[in-house]
Amino acid sequence: MYRAPLKDLRFVLHELIGEAALQACPPHAEYSLELADAVLDEAAKFAENVLDPLYKSGDRDGARWTPDGVVGAPGFKSAYQQYVEGGWPALRAASRWGGQGMPTVLGTAVEEIWAGSNLAFKLCPMLTQGAIEALEHYGSGAQQEKFLPKMVSGEWTGTMNLTEPQAGSDLAAIRTRAVADGANHRLFGQKIFITYGDHDFTSNTIHLVLARIDGAPAGVKGISMFIVPKMLVNDDGTLGARNDVHCISIEHKLGIHASPTCVMAFGQKDGAIGHLVGEAGRGLEYMFVMMNAARLSVGLEGYAVADRAYQQAAEWARTRVQGKPPVAAPAGPLPIAHHPDVKRMLLTMKSQTEALRAVALHAAWQLDLGAHHPDAAARAAAQARGDLLIPLVKGCSTEAGIDLASLGIQIHGGMGFVEETGAAQPYRDVRITTIYEGTTGIQSNDFVGRKIGRDRGAALAALVIEMRRDLAAVSAGDATVAAAAAATLESIDALEAATRKILESLASEPARALAVSVPFMRLAGHVVAGWQLVKAADIAARRLAAAAADRDFLRGKVASAAFHATHVLPQAHALARVVEHGANSVLGADVALF
Repeated sequence: MYRAPLKDLRFVLHELIGEAALQACPPHAEYSLELADAVLDEAAKFAENVLDPLYKSGDRDGARWTPDGVVGAPGFKSAYQQYVEGGWPALRAASRWGGQGMPTVLGTAVEEIWAGSNLAFKLCPMLTQGAIEALEHYGSGAQQEKFLPKMVSGEWTGTMNLTEPQAGSDLAAIRTRAVADGANHRLFGQKIFITYGDHDFTSNTIHLVLARIDGAPAGVKGISMFIVPKMLVNDDGTLGARNDVHCISIEHKLGIHASPTCVMAFGQKDGAIGHLVGEAGRGLEYMFVMMNAARLSVGLEGYAVADRAYQQAAEWARTRVQGKPPVAAPAGPLPIAHHPDVKRMLLTMKSQTEALRAVALHAAWQLDLGAHHPDAAARAAAQARGDLLIPLVKGCSTEAGIDLASLGIQIHGGMGFVEETGAAQPYRDVRITTIYEGTTGIQSNDFVGRKIGRDRGAALAALVIEMRRDLAAVSAGDATVAAAAAATLESIDALEAATRKILESLASEPARALAVSVPFMRLAGHVVAGWQLVKAADIAARRLAAAAADRDFLRGKVASAAFHATHVLPQAHALARVVEHGANSVLGADVALF
């Protein structure tokens, strides 16, 4: 049974982020921690009472394709209706479209609760939120008026249509055609892997589709973005005829069975009517708004599912009796949580989940400041920080999510490998997260090529300065926290040395940097995570010294930082050696060897 991690979410929002900087942003002047707490409370109730009960049944029954359209897993349509009635689709949207205008950082915290309680359900509103943001940025006034109010209300959902059979992540190779037809275009082609491309939750689905207008140049410069509604929308907002877009099959997948992954056919007859968004040839640029939002959202899925796996593993370890732990104990058997290696695995899951949560919420907070802070310099710095961290959140959180969900199975022992315990489902569900919305390699290439290369490491250098300042300010009153701070400072030295090597490689032979981009991104992820954990542990240690309540939670913060410093941060130094010396063995390998 899933329980929303409210205590830790509040700790991050209250202690590591606070409210003052957000309140300085005009759109969020009324934001408060009390408001955030109230929203999280309601999100937890919905997740625990409505979404979690559908978690296992959705996996078992899944979504179904029929000739008349996709039918959701039993209970999902009702859950979505309750989601809409609760006002959740409007949480982050602008008030002019009926939204509540909450900051991204709070929306990210809420999204974690959806993902942890039922990832397959969460994917539907995630894509709609991204489509809303793209249309808010680039849709015309008329397009916004026609589509956004009903998307924001949840009456309609949205999707992102990029991938084609011959063009996975290589969007320059897409072949979907758009033929001019008066004020609109007619689209012909096929898209695959379209999450919630069809379902029975709502009366309409608004597809954002990348296509190439006839005569457009080859490559990404010839790609445009179109709004293609499932049901055509009349000028008065009512629904018209069915558009020529259909789901022709859904995939049979390793996990997230209740989330339909659709093959979409555009123009099987006269062509699917599409409305051009913005200027022709700038579709990929426009779609990056949606893709960036999705990368943050998918990143949080990694640690959200890991947290679910941790909750189940911890409960199992507290009650499962096997063997004799080598500890002094009263008469009678002890549960496996007392075994040293089980403790190690639980600490790995706990510390990494807490660290990744803090990093993701920090990134989301920076995006809020980058979009709305009244000071131009502060906006620019925050946006650079948020942009820098997005590939870290997506790449590192999802890779860790797989490892941590796997540990959850390991803690269950042989019972983890059978479906009855439910330990396998988080592992199956989370496995896709390192692939969709850009693989780990794509994230690391983005981190190295765009986020480090374009500004010659300036944004990372600014982050390093802040990390060093925060770690230097750690109270020396707690020896455990001080040791964790010292270890994290040493890992920053390794990160700086690796960054110099990456910049050197980018200037001389970029392939050398790309050959070690994943190890470099993982190195940065470990260091940034350590920084956040030490900050949290320092606050907790001060509270403990002042005899604060909730001592087990605070002691847990210190334990997480200490474990990360001694079990995870040593990997940073090994990864730095990979960055320094690992390119040759990759680039020198002949493809014929494979």
